[in-house]
Amino acid sequence: MSVNSFGRLFRFTTWGESHGPAIGAVVDGCPPGLAIDEGVIQPFLDARRPGQSKYTTQRQEPDAVRILSGVFEGRTTGTPISLMIENVDQRSKDYSEVALAYRPGHADYAYDAKYGFRDYRGGGRSSARETASRVAAGAVARLVIPEVKILAYVSEIAGDMIDPGNFDENEITENPFFCPDAAAAKRWEKIVDDARKSGSSVGAVVECYASGVPAGWGAPLYGKLDADLAAAMMGINAVKGIEIGDGFAAARLSGEQNADPMRPAAEGPDGAPEFLANHAGGIAGGISTGQPVTCRVAFKPTSSILTPQQTITRDGTATEMFTKGRHDPCVGIRGVPVVEAMMAVVLADHKLLHRGQCG
Repeated sequence: MSVNSFGRLFRFTTWGESHGPAIGAVVDGCPPGLAIDEGVIQPFLDARRPGQSKYTTQRQEPDAVRILSGVFEGRTTGTPISLMIENVDQRSKDYSEVALAYRPGHADYAYDAKYGFRDYRGGGRSSARETASRVAAGAVARLVIPEVKILAYVSEIAGDMIDPGNFDENEITENPFFCPDAAAAKRWEKIVDDARKSGSSVGAVVECYASGVPAGWGAPLYGKLDADLAAAMMGINAVKGIEIGDGFAAARLSGEQNADPMRPAAEGPDGAPEFLANHAGGIAGGISTGQPVTCRVAFKPTSSILTPQQTITRDGTATEMFTKGRHDPCVGIRGVPVVEAMMAVVLADHKLLHRGQCG
């Protein structure tokens, strides 16, 4: 069974390969009557698009999206929405050696072990190119949850963290790192550029906040909001870890420190309670509490580097390989729009699930 779909009621399936003619997504379960056109989706794809600075891959893809179905007279019809993004700047010749041997850190060997053959051009389906399809689907998901604001940013590159005291939301779109700390962004210029010039790579941490999520989304025990959120983030290429709320830091706290105390609502007994902390990341028992839903996502260093690495050929012969081509020296940077998209997809799905069960 091939698993290329995500979600229950709001569900999307991605298709296509890194060096094929096009990639795309089919979004199913979107409610009818929502205003949409390519202009609604394109800004999110533009944020993820490669080649916008020297700190990302220089592959030049316009990532122009086309809506092929599911929309009539500028509104969703309730039928599947097919989205297509053409690939226009493939350089498959860069991967001629990859056809003969496996790149360490990539999915080359794992794909070959599973399927018996593989598309070696840019990694095929395992390429981060596929995430453009998720960003397009996430843009549709945002139409389902207009009450929610989703914000993601890079909080750490190569172990160098932002200073929370310098946090400025407006700064996120003013530098190539999606960084809310201008001083950290300046430091990261040298860190990422040094990695790029040396043919190496560095990892990153992306934080994401969703505010405006009402209490009640999510379901026990096997439809937990945080479980689906974790699955969504771990499904992103190069992601090796996720924390909800305080995450692993919660294991180092006492029960008193980790509690999220509540006080009565200021507007009366029928209002939402006032929380004095949010160590749980806005989710308790797998159900949203009405606080911001928060997570931190760890991206590994890009595996495509120029330093020769020990590997084997398809017939098991020892060899060395370095990866040619155009690659991100820090793939986590362009992971920011992807993290936002997957947050949107999960929340849209759980809003519809909650409405279906509870009205």
